[in-house]
Amino acid sequence: MSTTLTSKGQVTIPKQIRDALNLAPGCSVDFAVNREGDVVIRKVGARPGREPDRFEAARGKADVRWRTDELMALLSDAD
Repeated sequence: MSTTLTSKGQVTIPKQIRDALNLAPGCSVDFAVNREGDVVIRKVGARPGREPDRFEAARGKADVRWRTDELMALLSDAD
């Protein structure tokens, strides 16, 4: 699988790689070159061979947008 370098030095990470690393828009990645000269890309915060913890896996998934006053009213009405 290959991709083309743009005039700005950018490349698109192929979907198969994005899926394998569980990368989504906004994710940070780290690049390194190993002893053999291969480029290694790693999701920032990920540890090799380890699944993300339950909080990391859920981060950014909520679709409920609470306004502060609505949340405070809900919490203060709890008896």
